[in-house]
Amino acid sequence: MDIDKYQIGMIGLGVMGRNLVLNMGDHDYTVIGYDKDPEMVRQLNQDIGERKVLGVTNLTKFIESLEIPRTVMMMVPAGPPVDAVIGELLDHLDPGDLVIDGGNSYYKDTELRIKTLAKRNIHYLGVGISGGENGARHGPSMMPGGSSKAYARVKKIFDSISAKVDSEPCVTFLGPKSAGHYVKMVHNGIEYGLMELIAETYDMMKRGLGMDDQQLYQVYKWWNQMEVHSYLMEITANIFSQEDPETNKYLIDEILDEANQKGTGKWTSQDAADLQVPVPSIDIAVAMRNMSILKDQRQVVNHVLHSIPSKYDGDKEQFVDTLRMALYAAMIITFAQGMALLRAASENYGYDLDLESIARIWRGGCIIRAALLDQICQAYETRPELPNLLMDPQLGHDVMRLRSSLEIVVHDAAKLGIPTPGFMVALAYLDGYRSSWLPANLVQAQRDYFGAHTYERIDEKGVFHTQWKPNLEEDIVGQN
Repeated sequence: MDIDKYQIGMIGLGVMGRNLVLNMGDHDYTVIGYDKDPEMVRQLNQDIGERKVLGVTNLTKFIESLEIPRTVMMMVPAGPPVDAVIGELLDHLDPGDLVIDGGNSYYKDTELRIKTLAKRNIHYLGVGISGGENGARHGPSMMPGGSSKAYARVKKIFDSISAKVDSEPCVTFLGPKSAGHYVKMVHNGIEYGLMELIAETYDMMKRGLGMDDQQLYQVYKWWNQMEVHSYLMEITANIFSQEDPETNKYLIDEILDEANQKGTGKWTSQDAADLQVPVPSIDIAVAMRNMSILKDQRQVVNHVLHSIPSKYDGDKEQFVDTLRMALYAAMIITFAQGMALLRAASENYGYDLDLESIARIWRGGCIIRAALLDQICQAYETRPELPNLLMDPQLGHDVMRLRSSLEIVVHDAAKLGIPTPGFMVALAYLDGYRSSWLPANLVQAQRDYFGAHTYERIDEKGVFHTQWKPNLEEDIVGQN
C-alpha cells in the first residue's frame, strides 16, 4: 500500500512494539515502524495484511515518511537504550516534534529527558503501558504523563488502542512531567506485592496441605469467581493446568524456584522510603525475589538448619476458605499502600494525580486488573482526598472483618515453618496503621541517648535533648 506520510512512527519492533503497531493498524491509523534488526522488520511486514503499516530498517526513510510535526514512539528497553535512540533521533527532529517513551523508564530519567528535549522545543511524553504481549495487541492500560498539549496530539490514537471497560478507554492523561512513568512504577510495585501473596498461598496449599497441581488448579479457578477475581488469579489457575510436552508433567514443577526482577519494584520501595511512606508489602516482595536467587545457599542451609516439617492437622477445606479471605484482605492492604504512595508523590512532585482516574484505567488491560478496583474507584469518588484506602468505611470494614483470617494464616504458617512474609507484613501494617500509639518514643529516646538526635515531647512543643544518666546497671546493683 503506497502511503506518502504516516501519522505515527514506532522505534523498536520487538514483541511490544510490533503488537502496538498492529493494534494501531487495526484502528485504521497509518504507522511506520523502524528497527535495526532486519528480522524484526520482516516479521512486522509479514503480519501487516491490509493494514496501513510499513516496517523499515532505514532511520532516514523512517523520519522522512512521518507527517510533520512528527510523532515518534519508542518501545525499547529502559535505561541507556532509550538515551541511545534519542541521541540518534536528535539530528533528524525539528522543533514541535513529539517523542514518546512507552517503556518502563525510571521516572527521574524521564524528568531529565523532558528537560533536555524541551531546550530544542521537542515534546516528550513518558507513557507507562501494562498488559504484556496480549495487551499491546488487543488493548493495554496506558498511563501517559508530560505535556497535556502534546498528549492532545495522540489522545485519539491512545483512546482507540487501549483496553475498554464499560466502553471507557483504560487511558487518561495523568499529569505533568514524569507522572506517567511514576504511576506505572507504582503499578508494578503493587504487582510485585500481589504476586508474592499468591505465591505464598501456593506454598501453603502445596507444602502445608499437600495439594497437587490439579487440586491447585481447581482452587484458583474457583477463587477467580470470588472476591479475589483478577487477571493474576486467572493466569495462576491456567498455569496449574499447563503440561510440559517434554516430560508429560505439569510445567510448574519443572520451573526453577528463582525469580528475577527488572527494577520497577525496587524503585517503588526506594522512592517510598525517600517519601517516608510505608509500603512493606512491596518491600517484602522485592526482598523475597532477592531471597529466591540465593538458591545455592538455600540448599546448603536447608541441610544445616533442616527440621522435620509439621503436618497440617486441621480442616483443610476450611483452611482454604480462610486463606482466600486472608488473601483478599492482603490485596486491599497492598493496594492501600500503593495508592498512599501515589498520593504522597503527587503532593511532593507536583503531579496533581487523580487517584480515582488511576484506579479506573487499571480496571482493564493491565496486569493488576481486579474486581477490587471497582470498590477502590468508588472509595475515591466518594472521598477524592482519602489519605489511605483503609480509611474508606467499606474497605476498612472488609479488612477488619477478615483480620482473623490473616491472623490464622500467619499463625499456621509459622507453626508449619512455611515462609509467608507477605501475609505477615500485611497484618503488621494493618495493626500498625490502626494503632493510636506505637513504641516510637523509645526509638526517639535511644537516638537521643547515643547520638544526641533530640526528641519531641507530648506535653510541650519543640525539640529536646537530655544528658541521659549513665551506668544504670551500677545504680541498680547498688540499690539491691
